[in-house]
Amino acid sequence: MTVELICVGTELLLGNIVNTNAAFLAEQCAALGLSCYYQTVVGDNRERLIQTVQTALSRSDIVLLSGGLGPTKDDLTKEAAAEALGTGLIEDEVSRALIAEYFKVRGMEPTENNWKQALIPEGGRAIRNHNGTAPGILVEKDGKRIVLMPGPPNELRPMFTEEVAPYLRTLGGDVIASVTVKLTGIGESSAETKVADLMEKQENPTLAPYAKTGEVHFRVTARAKTEEEAAALNAPLVEELKRRFGSAVYTTDEAVTLEKAVVDMLLKKGLTMTVAESCTGGMLAARLVNVSGVSEVFKAGFVTYANEAKRDLIHVKEETLAQFGAVSRETAREMAQGAAEAAAADVAVAITGIAGPDGGTAEKPVGLVYISCYVCGKIDTEEYHFIGSRMKIRESVTAAALTQLRRCLIA
Repeated sequence: MTVELICVGTELLLGNIVNTNAAFLAEQCAALGLSCYYQTVVGDNRERLIQTVQTALSRSDIVLLSGGLGPTKDDLTKEAAAEALGTGLIEDEVSRALIAEYFKVRGMEPTENNWKQALIPEGGRAIRNHNGTAPGILVEKDGKRIVLMPGPPNELRPMFTEEVAPYLRTLGGDVIASVTVKLTGIGESSAETKVADLMEKQENPTLAPYAKTGEVHFRVTARAKTEEEAAALNAPLVEELKRRFGSAVYTTDEAVTLEKAVVDMLLKKGLTMTVAESCTGGMLAARLVNVSGVSEVFKAGFVTYANEAKRDLIHVKEETLAQFGAVSRETAREMAQGAAEAAAADVAVAITGIAGPDGGTAEKPVGLVYISCYVCGKIDTEEYHFIGSRMKIRESVTAAALTQLRRCLIA
């Protein structure tokens, strides 16, 4: 069956709010085995909304709408949906009672426009909203299904998971299961070249590459009658990717990030760590502390932007800075060793470079970065050349530092 998504709200068109609902609903529908070929964002305009709903109903079996169910005049979704379906609006008594109770327990009086939220298209049924006042709505007509859900994600997500998804599951059809094989330390073009033959002959499962900063992800997706059958179809291709890419694969768990993979390695080896950052200004530490349980391994972080900080906090020699400069292999090496000693840590990662847009020279251009990893007395220092904006370079450096650290921990 085909499903189409319509997200309603002028604020989405203007970019005032990031449309996270579309990503959530698309992923959930794919897992239910529904094929989504169209997604639309439409503003709070009655005529355009009616036209959008009519178009969706003409080409898709199921239409999911989010947003525009509130009490104000610019909340027009149910009115437009009813007109597109050729029906009127009626009051749902249960929804009205729930709205009244919502205000009563909070010691508030509803305004007249709040009762607008109890209206639903004729022939539809209300879906209870346990996290707000606007109920969802389900309408079946002429073999089509249309589902209206509130826009706030904290209302839409539980409503979809608890009420809408079970209903969609009853409609039958195949299920889709995906596995993400995550790689680091290899570029997108190189990674895709290594699997060109697999991508040329793919049918079921399919293989799709996704590039991220410092990483490449391959999404393996199979369609079958059950989740177990789909997983069995995926397994041989996942194993083939692991065989071809070896240690570049750091996980097949959707929830595991590169920083979590590194922290897990440190925990397994019983090692503590620290970081000394210059051009990244704490980005590496920030990514590491995103990981729950990192306090078991992460001891301290040094942002040594100025030469004085490199010298005073992590004991980079004055003569090293004078002879080779702050951005040099020699300084990076001393930063790593000095940070490890200052924090009494087993592992240290040091970063020094030029993020731009100013500060580069012919000998040391913008994007030149040195990363040094100290692991139990052994030091590995690498030179990198990145391109892009200041932020892009800093993000790329951070990803490269995690990749290099992981490689050193494997060695």
